[in-house]
Amino acid sequence: MTDTPVTLITGGSSGIGAAAARLLLDRGHRVAVTGRDRARLDRFAETCADASALLTFAADAADPEAVRSAVDATVAEFGRLDTVVANAGIAGHDGVVDGDPSRWREMVLTNVLGPALLIRASVEHLKATRGRIVLVGSVAGFVNTPGNLYGATKWAVTGLAENTRRAVTADGVGVTLIAPGRVETPFWDGLGRLPEGPLLTAEQTADSIVWAVSQPPGVDVNTVVVRPVGQPV
Repeated sequence: MTDTPVTLITGGSSGIGAAAARLLLDRGHRVAVTGRDRARLDRFAETCADASALLTFAADAADPEAVRSAVDATVAEFGRLDTVVANAGIAGHDGVVDGDPSRWREMVLTNVLGPALLIRASVEHLKATRGRIVLVGSVAGFVNTPGNLYGATKWAVTGLAENTRRAVTADGVGVTLIAPGRVETPFWDGLGRLPEGPLLTAEQTADSIVWAVSQPPGVDVNTVVVRPVGQPV
């Protein structure tokens, strides 16, 4: 088994996940990414310089069998697993007071069940390497927004991070919650425009993920909130 670290990222074919995967590949890591769209995964892979260090899996982050299969295939191919990044998520602007319930299930399952499934599927491998779990949450998981269900899912991720840390820290596994503020992503497409004010880029947010992944053994950074300068809440 080679000592080269291995990271699996859900929702890694575009946006924050893809940016994090590229940074890790540039630093010599081996990386596996999942995404629901095979064509998008293939386009992402074509942009990566070292295809031999990259695996891609068409998988729904809220599907237990698909998540387990991606984890097992990564370990089978690379021989180890050092970090998982639960990045896959779906954003929505619906509120529980006046929103459309038909659009809620997919978001809740992806944003809340998805990270839990990844933890469950990977935790024994991470204990073996004394690895790390990174959950991508949101400032919306710390600041209440009137009626917003997306924010409620991110509050759940905030709680999941600390609950998981308490469950695995004695086994040498680190847990980090990365909670970005406003990021220039397709989240805003439903509004038809980007919000006014400063935005983080996917690459800036990915820097925080890679920084957490790169902490030395024995260091467990638990919560990183990253806002663009000028975002007041």
